[in-house]
Amino acid sequence: MKRTILLTLLAMLTVMTSIAQPPRYGYGQHRPRGVYHSSPAPRYASHGSYRSPYDVYYGLRLGMGVSTVSSDDLYLDGGSARTGLNLGAVAGFQLVPATPFYVETGLLYTEKGGKGNYNGPFTYSLNYLEMPLVLKYQYNVDRLTSLQPFVGVYGALGVSGKIKDFDHRHAVSAFDDDAFQHFDGGLRFGCGLQFDLLYAELGYDLGLVNVSRDYFGDAHTGSLFVNVGLNF
Repeated sequence: MKRTILLTLLAMLTVMTSIAQPPRYGYGQHRPRGVYHSSPAPRYASHGSYRSPYDVYYGLRLGMGVSTVSSDDLYLDGGSARTGLNLGAVAGFQLVPATPFYVETGLLYTEKGGKGNYNGPFTYSLNYLEMPLVLKYQYNVDRLTSLQPFVGVYGALGVSGKIKDFDHRHAVSAFDDDAFQHFDGGLRFGCGLQFDLLYAELGYDLGLVNVSRDYFGDAHTGSLFVNVGLNF
């Protein structure tokens, strides 16, 4: 299932890149979506149809995260990081016309978790559907390029995961009644870079919710992520 989703997203990125047009910057003409412009778009196009003064963009994201889980329980604390997949779609809109402030949200599939070696090696995967909500400031480097620092929050719902004990060849669901909570949430911050339709970002999810049930005491996720994609 995960391979099918990944191949579908890669195909969409390839098609969108191939049909992307070069930018034109005449009055009322095409410019990269999601790149702040110093003057508002006209409310009416030349043919008389209504055009919103707010800039709106949509995007696809694909990348990876390096995650850990910190805990006051020796079973989890001090473990190694786990690398996982990020993929999904986002949408953003301008807070006020002709200003560089945007709000972005979306829906992402993200893989978190960690590795440990307490009385033997084990791994735990925590896979979420995640919804971020961030405020972006878009600084134009030139007419094609912008830097986009962002800060906000995220909420996540656990949809799958396993705890695997390699010594005993035993695996259980990570979200059973005694292991991890389904809900996670916290702060998200980082910075994006956009060139024409192409977009890349580096950021961090700092978990503030205790994701543990009875096994581990308090536990919090953390994930450093790198994503690439398109804004259109």
